[in-house]
Amino acid sequence: MNKNLKSLYQIAQKPSRTIIGLMSGTSLDGLDVALCEISGSGEATEVKLLQFETVDYSEDIKTEIRNVFAKQTIDFQKLVVLNEWIGILHANMIIECLKHWNISKNEVDLIASHGQTVFHTPKILHQQEKFPNATLQIGDGDHIAVKTGIITISDFRQKHLAAGGEGAPLAVYGDYFIFGKKGENRIMLNMGGISNFTYLPSSLNPEEVFVTDTGTGNTLIDAFTRLYFPEKEYDKDAEIAKQGVVNQSLLDALKLNKFFQDSFPKTTGPELFNLEYVKKAQTESNTETISIQNLLATLTRFSAETIAEAITYATKNTKNTIEDFTVYMSGGGAHNPLLVSWLKELLPCNFLKTDVLGISGDAKEAILFAILANETVSGGDSNFGLRKGIPSVSMGKISFPS
Repeated sequence: MNKNLKSLYQIAQKPSRTIIGLMSGTSLDGLDVALCEISGSGEATEVKLLQFETVDYSEDIKTEIRNVFAKQTIDFQKLVVLNEWIGILHANMIIECLKHWNISKNEVDLIASHGQTVFHTPKILHQQEKFPNATLQIGDGDHIAVKTGIITISDFRQKHLAAGGEGAPLAVYGDYFIFGKKGENRIMLNMGGISNFTYLPSSLNPEEVFVTDTGTGNTLIDAFTRLYFPEKEYDKDAEIAKQGVVNQSLLDALKLNKFFQDSFPKTTGPELFNLEYVKKAQTESNTETISIQNLLATLTRFSAETIAEAITYATKNTKNTIEDFTVYMSGGGAHNPLLVSWLKELLPCNFLKTDVLGISGDAKEAILFAILANETVSGGDSNFGLRKGIPSVSMGKISFPS
């Protein structure tokens, strides 16, 4: 037997596995590195977060990624070289984290790498009948495996696409395995650049589990903050937005896009929700001259209302009223006090952060990809039924160190 296959087989047989989960989202703030101890699989999965660190992206890294990020027209050579470069970059970040944590690579069984999304285009976005749903994450897994000497599982979204999904959101699998609770209806709301939520029924029936993107989270707020305040990466604590007032005409124009009428589940990204999207809405609503304070207030309200409307609509199709749900928040938006206060105003639910469940909201997505890697090697028994959006598949491509 090939030595790498033998090693993988032995890892799969272990009662628990040490897995590094990696996540870099559309905010481009850095690489989340979560060292996890995972035992069991499927509904029996148990996770312990051993270490967590967000390794910030330098301005040079952000600039290089933005050269190709969510753009229709790019330098194709730049995309190709970035695929390798990001893989090496992430590998070096892992090595530095292990040094900082005083952990040997031999103590780590697997790396689960999400990669850096550069373009997400489901059919509802690209509208080309003969082409399928598509997405692209860069940061080659072979480079990570060879550089770190650790078996790496990556490119998780492609199997989801191949099985009929849109490649996102993938959080549903980990959400169900570790956050589902008998007797409690839960909404696991992640507010990153794009917002999504998983509905976890109190019955724990996997065929009732529901997941979808809702639209924007922080991506538009961050983009306009950087545009008007180049020294800022985001509107910290909504300090700028809280100085403004919501412009109803602009808010109405922002909500006119067909995306919000499309049926659930659905996915989207900055390919749709970007500077041009807002400027078009401003032109249509004759609001080009509003202040940046009012603009950020309106964009924050836009995220709050579209999240709330999506959750309200989705929960109407369940056996429970909206008051029966607890919303557990994660992602950067959970730290935005204005966004959170408006969500609480719009939804008569109990709101908590995932931290109260023992999982840091900041580390959650990286942990969820570690869980997907665990399923790749030791799971595969969970059945979500034959439904759009949640194919019952094992995801990830395996890269060996040598």
